[in-house]
Amino acid sequence: MTRRGRKRLAMALLGLALAACGKKGPPVAPELRLPVPPTGLQAAIDENSILVSWTNPGSRLDGSHLKDLAEVMVHRREDSDDGPLKPAMLSGGRVVGYDRIAVIRVDSPAPATVTGTSVQWVDHQGLVPGHRYVYVLTAIDSQGRSSPPSERRPVTFLAAPMPPRDVEAAAGNHQVTLTWRAPAQFTDGSAASGDLRYIVLRGVGRSGPLAVITAQPVTATSYTETGLENETEYRYAVRTVRMDPRAVATGAPSAVLVTRPFETTRPIPPRSLVVVHSPGALRLAWTPNPEASVALYAIYRATGAETLARIGTTPPGNTTFIDRDVRPGTRYRYVVTAIDNAPEPNESAPSNEVTVTLP
Repeated sequence: MTRRGRKRLAMALLGLALAACGKKGPPVAPELRLPVPPTGLQAAIDENSILVSWTNPGSRLDGSHLKDLAEVMVHRREDSDDGPLKPAMLSGGRVVGYDRIAVIRVDSPAPATVTGTSVQWVDHQGLVPGHRYVYVLTAIDSQGRSSPPSERRPVTFLAAPMPPRDVEAAAGNHQVTLTWRAPAQFTDGSAASGDLRYIVLRGVGRSGPLAVITAQPVTATSYTETGLENETEYRYAVRTVRMDPRAVATGAPSAVLVTRPFETTRPIPPRSLVVVHSPGALRLAWTPNPEASVALYAIYRATGAETLARIGTTPPGNTTFIDRDVRPGTRYRYVVTAIDNAPEPNESAPSNEVTVTLP
């Protein structure tokens, strides 16, 4: 074949290749097709382990969508001092100077927990108090291509605080108030000191998990949750958080407290009480309370200057009462109250007081 013929054949083969690709354009450099690394890497002490969390990537370095994320590799380095962090460089699928300690597969992430693109994984492996651990992540696609290393996240493994002491719960109207005292020690037996904060957990009903309800750890040793349903059972626990410049350490939860908010609003008192004579008796009448929650009316009586005592009740549809246990020539004082139908009934203030002497 002549030189001109070879050139024409090469051009034809190139044309076929371009046609087979379905589109024209410059080729994409292989490194630009790599996944971006996981983001938002955090590491915090949770009782006797380190909780590592991150966000899985959704794109590649060229900006295209990452549809085939296969797994995330967790790499860790242990240091015995607080010197400069060792750089994280990828070589042969490994991060130089770091140990690969976990592979979290997207299709089967256990023991990691995944919520959307957010991932949490607990490291229990050979943790030594006082040692610093540095975490780095890489993301791998279905073709085995690895992202560059993520940011590095150091954490010094510290003793977590003990649970708060003397946790108490006081229920009220649509609310619960928790109070507690700071723990005295860390889990290693040393005295608890430094910046201690608290997170409150709550569950609804007799069973099920407790969820954190404090957006950020609180510094106070009390917390009030409002807007709750009365007569609904709630379960609470409190955890202590040690805020140290080297790490955040969260202790075990306190014992679970069960409580139930209840209605505490007093009904409106009955109005316009009057007492009239009838043969051998005194007849009481009053204007009814308009609230649907009223379950009964209570009638109180005193003789002379004595203390008022309850002498009877009537259902809510009855706004009269006849007192036959009376003696002629005796002076009596009367009031009436309304009592609601709450499981822990609330009683109104007394009505107007009426004094009368039976002829």
